[in-house]
Amino acid sequence: MSPIPDGELTGRYGSPLYVYDLDRVTAARDALYAALPDGFTLFYSLKANPHPGIVRALREGDRPCRAEVCSTGELASALEAGHEPAAVLYSGPGKTAAEMAVALDAGVRTFSVESPGDLRRLGAVAHGRGIRAQVLIRVNSAAAAATTSIRMTGTPSQFGFDAEGLPEVLPELLAVPGVEVVGAHFFPLSNSKDEDSLIAEFEATIASAARLEAELGLPLRMLDIGGGFAAPYSVPGERPVYGRLRAALEKALDEHLPRWRQGGIEIACESGRYLVGVSGRLLTTVTNVKESRGRTFAILDAGINTLGGMAGLGRLLPLAVEPRGADGADTENVTVSLAGPLCTPGDLLSRSVKMPAPRPGDVIAVPNVGAYGPTASLLTFLGRPAPVEVLTRGGEVVSASRLVSSRADITTGVQ
Repeated sequence: MSPIPDGELTGRYGSPLYVYDLDRVTAARDALYAALPDGFTLFYSLKANPHPGIVRALREGDRPCRAEVCSTGELASALEAGHEPAAVLYSGPGKTAAEMAVALDAGVRTFSVESPGDLRRLGAVAHGRGIRAQVLIRVNSAAAAATTSIRMTGTPSQFGFDAEGLPEVLPELLAVPGVEVVGAHFFPLSNSKDEDSLIAEFEATIASAARLEAELGLPLRMLDIGGGFAAPYSVPGERPVYGRLRAALEKALDEHLPRWRQGGIEIACESGRYLVGVSGRLLTTVTNVKESRGRTFAILDAGINTLGGMAGLGRLLPLAVEPRGADGADTENVTVSLAGPLCTPGDLLSRSVKMPAPRPGDVIAVPNVGAYGPTASLLTFLGRPAPVEVLTRGGEVVSASRLVSSRADITTGVQ
């Protein structure tokens, strides 16, 4: 079935508007499972997009994803989407005692811990409830295997236990009341630039985990090797195909942790952007066009409050757009600066997009923003309303909702 025209969608639901294709979400999940060895556990990292409809789509089917959350808000989305709390992994470096209590009371039993204080805090909260939480020790490896991508390890970091310090602290960690150490959690990189880098990091992670078990006695009933799976963001393109990953992982596991084939250790990985990134696009309308000292500015109804809030800190997106003229006509491309509606000079989505000469009323589309969209933006800055988020399946709208902000919190509401 043909997708609904952008102009029809914005006419029905307003602008700016996020549109997520659930068929593309489930296709990405199935593709990633096919690239992994049989028996792997796959977590969906809700930080990429916590919309309950997307989380539910990834939970359903023959090979569902489990949920990895970093806040009580993400936990609420996971539970709303039907996840069993006992299957949720709760991670993050800033878990408070109050948040741990909420998670434990909801039925969460598995946590990734990042420091001795994090583990002791969880132990105290769990012990006070007569519960024994299962924990994965997150490890900050001493070295990195890949030379590209967003580094998450091998440097001083708020994430994880420094690997070289584990021999000194591990005996204490194993004795903390209220917790049981059951494995290790690694997350060495994000958005890997190529398959070679991804494989190299996973190989190093598996070897490191095996050494920690053999040399330190780290319990290893579960090993989360992290993620790093890539996807284009705000530019055209498709998610990568990992044709060599399955065989490489099997070889590394056979060499270092051969009992994995008999189910003697649960192997997990996690993904956010790969699973949902290419599913979404942002529709935004040109409200005004102006010339200023030789530059053309298209003023949009979407800015850093809607997409890529880090642009407000000077980190402009590598953004491209798919023009959709009000009358369907395209003209010769010109260079345009895309500015949002906020009264700050930082509200620029791009300084130099090539597109047909913009006109007020044009609807343009930013592709591949199913991950790190509204909830990764400066959503409440200047008090503008959040964009509506529409879910489609088979070319039909299945839901429409808007994040409603208040001075207390942000919750999901239906328009």
